[in-house]
Amino acid sequence: MSVRVRVAPSPTGNLHIGTARTALFNWLYARRHQGKFILRIEDTDRERSKPEFTQNILDGLAWLGLNFDEGPFFQTDRQARYIQAIQELLDRGLAYYCYTTEAELEAMREEQKAQKLAPRYDNRHRHLTPAQRLAYQQEGRVPVVRFKIEEPQEVVWHDMVRGEMRWNTRDLGGDMVIARTAGEGQIGLPLYNFAVVVDDVDMQISHVIRGEDHIANTAKQILLYQAFNQPIPKFAHTPLILNAQGAKISKRDGATSVWEFRELGYLPEAFNNYMVLLGWSPPDGQEIFDLHSAAQLFDFDRVNKAGARFDWDKLNWLNSQYIHQLPTSDLCDRLIPFWQNAGYDCQRDRAWLESLTQLIAPSLTVLKDAVAISEFFFIDMPKYSDDALQVLTGEGVADLIGAIATELQSYPSEHFTTGQAQQVIQAVVTALKVKKGAVMKPLRAVLTGATQGPEIIPSFVLLHQQKLALPRLAKFVNLELR
Repeated sequence: MSVRVRVAPSPTGNLHIGTARTALFNWLYARRHQGKFILRIEDTDRERSKPEFTQNILDGLAWLGLNFDEGPFFQTDRQARYIQAIQELLDRGLAYYCYTTEAELEAMREEQKAQKLAPRYDNRHRHLTPAQRLAYQQEGRVPVVRFKIEEPQEVVWHDMVRGEMRWNTRDLGGDMVIARTAGEGQIGLPLYNFAVVVDDVDMQISHVIRGEDHIANTAKQILLYQAFNQPIPKFAHTPLILNAQGAKISKRDGATSVWEFRELGYLPEAFNNYMVLLGWSPPDGQEIFDLHSAAQLFDFDRVNKAGARFDWDKLNWLNSQYIHQLPTSDLCDRLIPFWQNAGYDCQRDRAWLESLTQLIAPSLTVLKDAVAISEFFFIDMPKYSDDALQVLTGEGVADLIGAIATELQSYPSEHFTTGQAQQVIQAVVTALKVKKGAVMKPLRAVLTGATQGPEIIPSFVLLHQQKLALPRLAKFVNLELR
């Protein structure tokens, strides 16, 4: 069998991490079996579907590197095909027009509730006579189209994650609505369970890989495949992504859309790596791998049934590992947009930006960390912390800073080196007869505004190269620069 899988997001919001993980599993399975990965946009919810959400989905998949082989296909472009398929079921007596009003349905639900019964449609309009249908039409009732679900009947399928699954049709809520209408003979857009089956049939989908929240839809969809005399694809229902408390992850738990993770500074390589591990474990126990390596190993025998708990610490650790492995030039390219978004001037010498990147790289967990860590390199004067001010008001500190400033004036900024920075420090140590440590702590405080941060000598060099070090030193001691 040729493997053809699909991801089918609805453009009613930004690309969610659950959808992204579903897309990832589909992509991996397709690549493992030299199959096709198809993108379908399920946009029949016209009120909530927005073009900007469609673009966000496309951009998110592109950022993750999940290239699709066919598509994107849009359900709103396939209305004629759905109408044809619905009419086929009507003509064969497998579907019918139902005129039950919302008030009648509500009364039905209330009665069932009073009797402690599960809510369901009682199929009351399944066998209307032509005269009854005409009478309802003359009342102005606008029907829906319902698909007949015969009871009792057991729907059985083998799930590639969960094994044998069984569902009795008595638990499906009665005949299901498959389309709304603007009046009899004017079929509107279909509902989800119907459209998805027609799409999967037409696109020859061999495997339906999706979240476990779709399990309840599977039995209904299998009945539709059977009604159309079409082969039933294999199903794999993957575990939901949960928060630390074991509940379905939501915005209250932090970022939930792919774009939010991008804006926080996670690398797509690291994010993919982590998402693969959310529900799947590699046979060799390895935790760091690229997508193509994962594709050689991925299968559903190692996908968990239980929900996958999102672990921020694990994601952060993975992301830091990927950051630390990046070549300096590559990392610099990725940091520049974050610096620019913070308003920092990046129209500087490329070699200087790469030196800054190399300096702060060991401290980065996410790319956005660079904004705070490197702020003092991009502003005229740093913001002084309480700890830094305490250091700078210490006895003899003003003399130390003044001596450093005086010595530094002899060194042009353009080609200032680490060796020259060390010479400045040593000259002050010798002149004032103090230990080197007594110089370094005030130097850090006055230059960076903090008592901790990137290595101070490289920071000193980079600041002086940008003509920022000497003004900071001089301002502290009211030194007139020559």
